[in-house]
Parts: sequence; structure tokens; C-alpha cells
Amino acid sequence: MSANLKVLFALTLIHFTGDFYTAFISPLFPVFVDKLGLSLTQVGVLAGTMRLLAFIIQPTVGYLADRNPTRAFIFTGLALTIVFVPLAGIAPNFRLLLLCVALGSIGSSMFHPSVTGMVPVYAGSKAGFSMSLFNTGGTLAFGLGPLFITWYVATFGLTAMPWTMVAGLLVLLYLVKVIPPPQSEGLKRSGFFGALKESLGDAWKVVALIWLVMFLRAIVGQSFLTFMPVLYVKEGFSVVAAGAIYSLFTVSGTVSGLLSGHISDRIGFKPVFLFSYLLMAPALWLLLQLSGNWVYLGSALAGAMVLAPLPLGVTMAQTLAPKGRSMVASLMMGFAYGLGGAITPIVGILADTYTIRPVLLVIAAIPLLTLPIIALFPKTRSNG
Repeated sequence: MSANLKVLFALTLIHFTGDFYTAFISPLFPVFVDKLGLSLTQVGVLAGTMRLLAFIIQPTVGYLADRNPTRAFIFTGLALTIVFVPLAGIAPNFRLLLLCVALGSIGSSMFHPSVTGMVPVYAGSKAGFSMSLFNTGGTLAFGLGPLFITWYVATFGLTAMPWTMVAGLLVLLYLVKVIPPPQSEGLKRSGFFGALKESLGDAWKVVALIWLVMFLRAIVGQSFLTFMPVLYVKEGFSVVAAGAIYSLFTVSGTVSGLLSGHISDRIGFKPVFLFSYLLMAPALWLLLQLSGNWVYLGSALAGAMVLAPLPLGVTMAQTLAPKGRSMVASLMMGFAYGLGGAITPIVGILADTYTIRPVLLVIAAIPLLTLPIIALFPKTRSNG
């Protein structure tokens, strides 16, 4: 069975567009700190709210989307993100900034489960690579979004951010014409927990282990993505330079994610998981030891290791529990990623107390805790 490239491209474009706007917030934290006098704890609250609402509620949205297989979840969600994230630039205080971030993040949670669940339907025999390609839309957006918005704000100012929504709305009009309606996965008759049980079936124990590994990875990745820009601006880098460091972290993850998906289709998921998590801690430690222009190289290496396994958790779980693709995707990409990001207020409090660098050094060691868990994974590869 061959892949439907037109639909896969459109699904990837949705992922790219939504995450492109979502990516505006984190690299602008130093600017918001300067404009509104935010503490690192407030930065953590903003980041935690963003990840909590953008990701942690995705299982509920995934369930509702399956009961009501309509494009409304996709396009309403994308519109909220395109409109409210740019409005953050004119927020006059912390509360209104938090409101804009919250509404934009809720929009992100609305479109992710449906479109992620649609990828295997149109992937043909290349589920691992297709999911990596789809994931590339998000990681590339998180790479290019910070570069664009830091340049844009440095050139035109925060108050010009609302104008950026024009391009997104034009893309939205195109997507309305080409995206097919999502397909229900047959969970309409079940309640939420019944649907969850039916989705996972006998694979729930393995899926739980995958989820735990993805959750710990999310704590690491979200902590670095939140506090790296603030750290490097404090240490003398410009906002645009800090945005470039952030972008290198995510763009290198785009490449490594594609590579890991391709390799996992050939040799299975487990070896790729072990390799990336084994090298994750040393790469993050190295990043924190480097200074000057070497930071850019360190960020690229660290990002490649941190983001390489991101599509694998989704694809492996969908392979083991194919009855509920949207639900499983929302657990892996949503609940794990969001709950990991929701830890950032605690990281912010610790950073206010002990400063950012030593806190990130401790967090860099977390991937080593996952290796015994990954050792319990079964040997499997994507369906095809």
C-alpha cells in the first residue's frame, strides 16, 4: 500500500503551522522578563501553562475527536493558535499574557490528536518514516519559529506581533480545502476510560513503560527549551542569538527524528531508543560546559539526542495498540509531553533559588534513569 503524499503533506503543514506560532513564546521569555519584570517562577508558570494546555489535555480531546470525527477540532484549534499567540505581544501585564498563551495552547491541543491519528491511515507501509516526517513539521516549526520571531521582534517590536497572524490565516484557508475528515476508530460506544482500555488492549503495560520514558524525556527537553534562552541572554548573548541557539536545538532534532524513524523501520524501535537516551545526558552536559560560539554546536548536538526519540514513542505505541491511534498519539505526544512541561514551574522555582545552570546540570542526568526501563521494551518495529 502506497502513501498518500498529498494528505501527508497537508497534515504535516497543519503541524508545522500550529507549532510555528506556538514556538514564538519560549524564545521571547527574555523580552517578556524585561518588559513585564517577570521572575523565573513566572516564566516557569507561563511555560508550564503552555505545555499543560497544549499537550496534557490531548487525551480528552483525542477521545472527543474520535466520538465526533469532524474537521472542526482541527481548524478551530489551529485558528486559536494562529490568533492568540501573536496577541501575546501586546499583553500589558502578566495575567493577560498568560491568558493569550493559554488560549493559543488550548488551540494546539485541539488539532494535534486528530491529525496525528490520521497519519498512519495515509502512511502505507512506512508508518515509522511517515510519523517522523509528520513530526518534522513540528520540530522544524520549533526551529524556524524562534529564528523568525526573535528577528521580527528585534526589528519591529513586540507590539507588531499581531500582524504575524495574517500568513497563518492564509495557510488555514488552503488547508480547509484539502484536509479530509478524520476517521473514527470505533470508540464511540465507550466512555473515556472504556475507550482508553479498548485503545490499549493487552499492550497497556508496554505502552505505560513507553509513556514513562517519554515523560522523563519531556521534563529534560522542556526544561532546556524554557530556560536556555533566559540563561544565555543573562550570560551576554543577544535575544536573536539565544533564539538561534534554541532553533539549532530543535532543527537538529528534526534531522535526528527523521533518521531515527527511518532506522527504526529497519531495525526496530528498541535499539534506537537505547542509543539516543544513552547519549542524551553526555550531550546535555557538554552543552553546559561550552561557551562562546561553541554553544551553537553544543545546542545542535544536544537537541539531536533529546528530540531523536520523539516520533518513536508515538509510532511504537500505535504499532502495539492500533485500535486507538488518536488516543495513543495523544498519550505519547500530548499527556507525556505536557506533563513533562508542567514540571517547568518547579524548575523555575529551583532556578530562582539556585540559579539556572546548576539546576539544568542535574536535569541533564535524568535520561540515564530511563535505560533500565527501555531494556524492558519488546523487540518490535512499525507495521509494514
